[in-house]
Amino acid sequence: MAISKDLYPSQEDLLYEEEILRNPFSLKLWWRYLIAKAESPFKKRFIIYERALKALPGSYKLWYAYLRERLDIVRNLPVTHPQYDSLNNTFERALVTMHKMPRIWVMYLQTLTVQRLITRTRRNFDRALCALPVTQHDRIWEPYLVFVSQDGIPIETSLRVYRRYLMYDPSHIEEFVEFLVKSERWQESAERLASVLNDDKFYSIKGKTKHKLWMDLCELLVHHANVISGLNVDAIIRGGIRKFTDEVGMLWTSLADYYIRKNLLEKARDIYEEGMMKVVTVRDFSVIFDVYTRFEESTVAKRMEMMSSSDEEDENEENGVEDDDEDVRLNFNLSVKELQRKILNGFWLNDDNDVDLRLARLEELMNRRPALANSVLLRQNPHNVEQWRRRVAIFEGNAAKQILTYTEAVRTVDPMKAVGKPHTLWVEFAKLYENHNDLVNTRVIFDKAVQVNYKNVDHLASVWCEWAELELRHKNFKGALELMRRATAVPTVEVRRRVAADGNEPVQMKLHRSLRLWSFYVDLEESLGTLESTRAVYEKILDLRIATPQIILNYAFLLEENKYFEDAFKVYERGVKIFKYPHVKDIWVTYLTKFVKRYGKTKLERARELFEHAVSMAPSDAVRTLYLQYAKLEEDYGLAKRAMKVYEEATKKVPEGQKLEMYEIYISRAAEIFGVPRTREIYEQAIESGLPHKDVKIMCIKFAELERSLGEIDRARALYKYASQFADPRSDPEFWNKWHEFEVQHGNEDTYREMLRIKRSVSASYSQTHFILPENMMQKDKMVDVDEAKDELKKAGLQDDEMAALERQLLNTTSTNTEAMKDGGRRVGFVSAGVISQSGENAGKPMTGNGEDIELPDESDDESDGEDQVEIAQKEVPAAVFGGLARKRDGDGEEDGEDGAAEKLGALERMKRRKLVQ
Repeated sequence: MAISKDLYPSQEDLLYEEEILRNPFSLKLWWRYLIAKAESPFKKRFIIYERALKALPGSYKLWYAYLRERLDIVRNLPVTHPQYDSLNNTFERALVTMHKMPRIWVMYLQTLTVQRLITRTRRNFDRALCALPVTQHDRIWEPYLVFVSQDGIPIETSLRVYRRYLMYDPSHIEEFVEFLVKSERWQESAERLASVLNDDKFYSIKGKTKHKLWMDLCELLVHHANVISGLNVDAIIRGGIRKFTDEVGMLWTSLADYYIRKNLLEKARDIYEEGMMKVVTVRDFSVIFDVYTRFEESTVAKRMEMMSSSDEEDENEENGVEDDDEDVRLNFNLSVKELQRKILNGFWLNDDNDVDLRLARLEELMNRRPALANSVLLRQNPHNVEQWRRRVAIFEGNAAKQILTYTEAVRTVDPMKAVGKPHTLWVEFAKLYENHNDLVNTRVIFDKAVQVNYKNVDHLASVWCEWAELELRHKNFKGALELMRRATAVPTVEVRRRVAADGNEPVQMKLHRSLRLWSFYVDLEESLGTLESTRAVYEKILDLRIATPQIILNYAFLLEENKYFEDAFKVYERGVKIFKYPHVKDIWVTYLTKFVKRYGKTKLERARELFEHAVSMAPSDAVRTLYLQYAKLEEDYGLAKRAMKVYEEATKKVPEGQKLEMYEIYISRAAEIFGVPRTREIYEQAIESGLPHKDVKIMCIKFAELERSLGEIDRARALYKYASQFADPRSDPEFWNKWHEFEVQHGNEDTYREMLRIKRSVSASYSQTHFILPENMMQKDKMVDVDEAKDELKKAGLQDDEMAALERQLLNTTSTNTEAMKDGGRRVGFVSAGVISQSGENAGKPMTGNGEDIELPDESDDESDGEDQVEIAQKEVPAAVFGGLARKRDGDGEEDGEDGAAEKLGALERMKRRKLVQ
């Protein structure tokens, strides 16, 4: 074969050729030659590669580069091209020396996989596994599994390869199972999955849990029930039910579905019924019941479809048959199935028309749903009393089932663990027999009920009371009383000793101290028994020390109705000794009321002793009623002075919130008995007794109204002045309006001006409480300006009227000699409620006025001390301050110049004189 001239070495290649001739076994020289000829055609490079590999057949670098270039040449060629055969031969030649190189094997095997040469590829995979060490097998198995997973590979070949792979690495069994499922090898996939679940040491490399694997196995077994054999599907699914409680409903339906696919419909129904009777959650029950219902509906629909198709076949056969009398047994052309159908046609045992039966079964299932759902709730907690009562209500109208339900309930419910009241089951059970007029069994039920060891004594007492009410409804009064005597009987010493030896005391030992039982018993005795028997019951209650204040009152009322007044009072005495406050309050009130009503003034001293004892024992919040009763007793039958003492003592004992009301009652009674002037002492006592400020203000206003009604104007004004310290002009304008009206009616300009001054002083004092500057600001070098203080007062709501300006000017003139104070303090320009001290240790310090005692200037200026006298610059007060009063004053001055403003007459007197002059 002639070689093209282009393939011969060129003039440029002589340098490389000479070096190679000198040293043909140098990889470096050959590699340099190949790099230099990188742009040459592949055929020329092919010759260089072949020459190099002939000289160096063990060079991995040359073989790898050579094979890569050949792979690049065939990459875009079809697999049937001759170049692939040449490539395969090259790989085979390379593997002669490179059989330990996994990279070469992987490249060769991937190339064969692309060529779809199944047998050759499989054999070369096996050759690679035999040639390479085990530590490098994982690099071969990965493309090997990809190869056998391709379409067109025989299933048996793939299965054998996967089994060999699991011998190498068993942890990849999940991939094998997925391959089996994909290949529809259901039997082996189920067996492999079951073996995985049985292996406690198995760890899923795909992160699947045991639960997920178990559900996959169940799904596999159910959906392919007719294919998979050799596995106990029932046991496997039931094991999952026991192990995975959150999937119980789905697993039960899966088991039933398995039997449905096996065409075992009755077995499937049994599974559904068993599942509904064993699940303990409503969610699982709903899942099973819904699937069960759909199953029954589908069977009915299928049966109806089959019946319609069979009817059509029968009609066609009747139309096609000419001779009905022909013996079908002689027709040898019929198959066995057709012969059987014709012979058994019309026989009742062979009747397939069971649609009515299936519909009845479906209806019965729907009717059973409430009872089945209630059973689920009872399985959650069999001691739930309310669920048992609901179950009885489900069977309303069916007495037999209700009796069975009650019987099961009282046997199941443990009173110590019961949720609810277990005694109600016994009572309702007995009433069921009573409603059917079976009193014998009703008494039997009650007799068993009272022997049950309940958790609380009240439950047992309720059963006894219900039994007694049963006897009363049926007019057996003696029997009811006898039952109460049995129930309230005290256990004997022998019984107590036996119970103490057992160490577990039942509630029957505590029944004789049940207040509910004794209350019912005493009501029965009052209605049916005699007075003596009723008193005996009451005495037993008192002896057992279980009486309540109401029982004491009822006992006393009973004795009073029967004219045993002294005995009733003794009962009251026992009651007040037994109980403490607040329970004894009603007994004391009733006792004192009854005693006063009974004896009046005949036993006054005894009544006083009772009242004194009662108020001495009573706390402050309960003493008011007793004191009022005590005072009423003294007013009606005793001495008025003692009544006043009682009221006075009451005002000291009652709580702070009731003192004002008590003083008002005290004043009203004193005014009615001794007259209005006597109330002055009480008012003064009330004001000085330490009442809250708002109550003191109210008392002062009432006291002032009293003095005004008596003509004591000055005393009334002094009361208003005293009360003004408790009334903020901004929040309590009502007080100042009353004082304003008072001054308008009874005052003059001076008193009115004094009222305004006090009002401003009080307002300033309340303002200083909220807006006075901190002391640390007073110590700063920066002086606080008067204008800033004025702004603060304006924020507080004070009006900068002319009178306030005059007073500030007056204070400025009187304090000129005290500006240079030793401590360097500075006064804030607030309106003062007092005067500034001029001498002594407190010189220059403001003296806050006392709101309770406002000192007015003396009438005579001659009596003042000359050393302390301060000349005050007089300035006329603007007329706007006095409003209408100033105009009235000016009019009086024009009409009567001799009197002028010197006379301090009241406004009403001036108006009278003015009318006389006119």
